[in-house]
Amino acid sequence: MTDAVNAEGTEPIFGRVLTAMVTPFDAEGDLDLATARRLAAHLVDEQGNDALVINGTTGESPTTSEAEKAALVAAVVEEVGERAQVLAGVGTFDTAHTCTLARQAAEAGADGLLVVTPYYSKPPQRGVLQHFLTVAEATELPVMVYDIPHRAGVAIEAATLLEMDKHPNIRGVKDAKGDVVGSSRVIRDSTLAYYSGDDAMTLPLLSVGGVGVVGTSTHFTGRRTRQMIDAWLAGRHDEALALHQALLGVFTGVFATQGVMLVKAGLRHQGFEVGGLRAPLPEASEAEAAAFAQLLDQADL
Repeated sequence: MTDAVNAEGTEPIFGRVLTAMVTPFDAEGDLDLATARRLAAHLVDEQGNDALVINGTTGESPTTSEAEKAALVAAVVEEVGERAQVLAGVGTFDTAHTCTLARQAAEAGADGLLVVTPYYSKPPQRGVLQHFLTVAEATELPVMVYDIPHRAGVAIEAATLLEMDKHPNIRGVKDAKGDVVGSSRVIRDSTLAYYSGDDAMTLPLLSVGGVGVVGTSTHFTGRRTRQMIDAWLAGRHDEALALHQALLGVFTGVFATQGVMLVKAGLRHQGFEVGGLRAPLPEASEAEAAAFAQLLDQADL
């Protein structure tokens, strides 16, 4: 794979379909590495993912320890690392701690890093920029910047992203800002590979130069999302639109409450038990689980 996308549609560095994988827990609430391996293999072999993001928001990273994070990355790399990339979520609100997690992920065998905007403290743009540049220097791994202002509390401005593009290790953006016009300007003026961080925005982002998705519903829609992306890239836009519309209920329904809650409920509905959630996240209610299960069944998933 190459560092950028060219006019001929060269495969972007992280691939096109990525899933932010949930973290399985056992009956006692402990990390379940055996199930994590099975889920990773399922997502790569059955759902067609190019890469998996481990220890992201959907992976309940706020409630897993450093040791658990390292063990999870190592297990998934051992399971699927020869046929898919493994990106490790390492972002925190502390630059030094984020660098520690980045080095730990590199030692565990990760192929890349997902780094969210430092949250809660709401630094100014010069602080945001310095945070990412410092983390990018911590390892030799390529970095995907995660721009999600509704969680982080601060957006990454276009000028900041263009400055980040000058660093050779910062190669992509997981875009959950919902500003297609703003994103299209950064895509035009940079070499950053833009991935949708909102499943339903994948096709709109592709239309302005995006390259793929880091999905949540792709636990279920991965293979058909790939078909949608491939159809768009091949110029079969009517086919891509039809797939987008067929999957739209699942793309949006997985976020009816926190995505990890419904992914775990949906996997259980399909006979793939991955355990419960860690507080403060509760299990999906019966009504929430049933509504999402109906969406999966209606979409023939």
